[in-house]
Amino acid sequence: MSQRSVLLLGSTGSIGTQAIDVVTRNPDRFRVTGLSAGGRDAALVARQAAALGVEAVALADPAAEGAFRDAWTGGPVEVLTGPDASTELAGRRADVVLNGITGSVGLGPTLAALRAGSTLALANKESLVVGGALVQAARTRPDQIVPVDSEHSAIAQSLRGGARGEVRRLVLTASGGPFRGWSLDAVKTVGPEQALAHPTWSMGPVVTVNSSTLMNKGLELIEAHLLFDVPVQDITVVVHPQSVVHSMVEFVDGSTIAQASPPDMRLPIALGLSWPDRVADVAPPCDWTRATSWTFEPLDEEVFGAVRLAREAVAASATHPAVYNAANEECVAAFLAGRIGFLDIVSTVARVLDEHTGTPADALDLDAVLAAEDWARARAHEVLARR
Repeated sequence: MSQRSVLLLGSTGSIGTQAIDVVTRNPDRFRVTGLSAGGRDAALVARQAAALGVEAVALADPAAEGAFRDAWTGGPVEVLTGPDASTELAGRRADVVLNGITGSVGLGPTLAALRAGSTLALANKESLVVGGALVQAARTRPDQIVPVDSEHSAIAQSLRGGARGEVRRLVLTASGGPFRGWSLDAVKTVGPEQALAHPTWSMGPVVTVNSSTLMNKGLELIEAHLLFDVPVQDITVVVHPQSVVHSMVEFVDGSTIAQASPPDMRLPIALGLSWPDRVADVAPPCDWTRATSWTFEPLDEEVFGAVRLAREAVAASATHPAVYNAANEECVAAFLAGRIGFLDIVSTVARVLDEHTGTPADALDLDAVLAAEDWARARAHEVLARR
C-alpha cells in the first residue's frame, strides 16, 4: 500500500494532535508535508513540524512567526502567515488534506483543498454547514469528502452495508453532554466550568460547549443532510450516554446497521486519512468478554432546542445554516467570558435566525455566505448587549 501525503490543518488542536499520533505510528502509510495552526502555541508547531519533517507551515497570526523561528530546530521550511495562510497551504495538492480547524474560518481551506483535487478528510463541520452548496459544487469527484466526525464516519461505514435506495433514515447518537436528564430550571444556572466538563470526550472549549447545548448535534444533523443527501426529516437524534455506538443507518427492510467502538477519535481520523482502507491497531476495540449495557433514550427538545433550530435553518434558506453557526460562535464566546447565561446561547441563536431574511439557493455565492455570517455576528452582538 503506497504512502499518502497529508496536509494537516489545525495541528495543535485535539484533532490535529491525535492525527499526528496516528501518522507517527504509521510512517509507512502517511507522510505529513505541511501543517497549519493559529499560532497561539508557535513553539508546539515548531516541534511538530521538525519531528514530522514538513516542507511548509501556515500560521494564521503573523506575529507568531518570530516565536516559531526561535523554537525551530529543523532544516529549511517555508512559513506562510496571515488569515489566508491555511487556505494557501490547503490549495497545494496532497493525497489528503485533513481539515481539523475549529469554526467557520475552515471554509476557505475546505474549498481550496477540494478545488486542488485532494481528498478532504473533514473534521471542520462548520465549513460544510456554512458553505453548503458551495462546498458541494467545489468537489471534483463524488467521493472526495471523507467525514472525520465520529458520527458521520460511523454513518459512512454503515452505509457500505446496503444500497443508497435502501436507506430509510440515519440515526445520529448523542452522549447527551454533562446535563443529560436535567430540567429546564436546573440548566438556568449552568456556568462555563460545568459546561466544559464533558462526560465522554476530550475536546476544545468551543466544541465542548456546543456538545453541552447540543448545538454540536444540530451542526452534525445539517452536515449529515449535506454529506449523505438525506432530508433532515429522515435524520433522527437519539441520546446514547455510553458513546460506544457512534451512529446508525436504518434500512427499508427494518434492519439497522451500527458502528461501535470505544470513544477514541483516532479511529475516525485514521479512516479519514486512509479511506476506504483501514489502519491496523489504531485503538483498542470493544471487550466483548465483559458484561456491559448500552442505553438509548429520546432527546429532550424542550431543554435542548438546538436540534430543532437546525432543522428549521435547513428548511428556511441557503444562508440560514451559516447564520445558525455564526450566531452560535458569538454566543459561545460570550458564555465562556461569563457575559451571558447557558440558556441565552440557544435563545439568542433562535432570535437571530428568525430575523434573517435568507438567500435562495440559486443566488448563493461566497459573498452571500460571508455577508450572512457578518450580519449574524453583528446581530448576535446587539442582542447579547441588551441582556
